[in-house]
Amino acid sequence: MHEITDVKTMTAAREVGVTRSAAETGMAKLTPLHREMSGAMPTVAQQEIRVLHATLLPGDATPRHTHRFPVTVYVTEGVFTLELDDRRPVHIKAGEAFVEPPHVAMTGRNLLPDTPARMAIFYVCEPDSPFADPVTD
Repeated sequence: MHEITDVKTMTAAREVGVTRSAAETGMAKLTPLHREMSGAMPTVAQQEIRVLHATLLPGDATPRHTHRFPVTVYVTEGVFTLELDDRRPVHIKAGEAFVEPPHVAMTGRNLLPDTPARMAIFYVCEPDSPFADPVTD
């Protein structure tokens, strides 16, 4: 669970690492991008953490697929449209994050005619698990 920590505790580095800038008065500025609870993370003794970068050119689409564990997507450019079964499409814009739920069939698309959709993807899974499982209807 994420909690807000006071500056004194953070500075003492008891709960988070301290990052200093080259300037004597500088401290790293942390900006929360997304917080979400999940009960679907792997429960094995070791987990694999993957950070991926994806680009969908205008008109590109992913195959229909599912994930075994939640996938966090942070869009850095353009708009990523996610079509999840039994839900309205989600349009994730640059600077926004979204957690794709596990075991839900989906397709990702770039519907913009002239801008790539670029994103960082964060995935925690059981070691050597496939990133996605194809869905065939």
